[in-house]
Amino acid sequence: MAGRENKEKATPTAQLVAHMTRTLRKQKGLTQEQLGGMCGFSGAAISGVETCAQPASDQMLVKLEEAVGDGMGFFEEARLYLRIEKYPQQFKEYALLERAALNLYLFATPVIHGLFQTEEYARALIAGGFPILTEERVEELVEARVARREVFDRDPTALIELVLDEAVLLRPIGSREIMRGQLEFLAECARRRNVTIQVLPLDCALHGEYAGNQGELNALETPDHEFLVYLEPQDESVLISDPAKVSTYMQRYARIRGQALTPRESLSFIERLAGEQQ
Repeated sequence: MAGRENKEKATPTAQLVAHMTRTLRKQKGLTQEQLGGMCGFSGAAISGVETCAQPASDQMLVKLEEAVGDGMGFFEEARLYLRIEKYPQQFKEYALLERAALNLYLFATPVIHGLFQTEEYARALIAGGFPILTEERVEELVEARVARREVFDRDPTALIELVLDEAVLLRPIGSREIMRGQLEFLAECARRRNVTIQVLPLDCALHGEYAGNQGELNALETPDHEFLVYLEPQDESVLISDPAKVSTYMQRYARIRGQALTPRESLSFIERLAGEQQ
């Protein structure tokens, strides 16, 4: 039943991957079982890809590129577009912008920013959300979210700033073990040369205004040096390019960052919280 539904709903990229997999396999005189063995999958898994009954996973596309790609880069390029097609509709445009951004300026509340979520944290968060999703759809979204991390290691290097409201770090998601792993991953990210993480303390308003009271925001600089702001209230999507509005958001972000702990203080704070989850 699921396979038939997948065939009917197959995206254009999935259909193209199916065609290319079948064509390149036959050109090399391979059976589905033989190609599956070369890639570490079953023949049935290859059949699923070729018939669109089960779209290729990110891992399978990597293996297909190695096995039959012939240096064309087709399957490597398809990884991006299949991933984009898995995202919720409102996020697709921003996902491409995030991937190519020169600089990212992020403020996260009420949960860890998606770019910094561990697989376990993301799965607990997505599976526990509303509307309730099928297990298959949860796994699709988890895989697509985790894959966004490639921006950390991209060449040219992206500079990434993240300010986390302290409440985000105190809100356990999934389990204490999952939360400990998430905090440890944040600390690992904070030690990267191209990443800055700061914590906006709960008591910052005792010493002045609370600049984060309007909620989370995402700002970025494009390769053309244009600044954009992306907001996602509830399940809606707002991409802002008007220079005057973007300037206001950037000033707000600067205020938020100015009220946060220093990067070194923030790292120590995250490490301490991770230790408390033992």
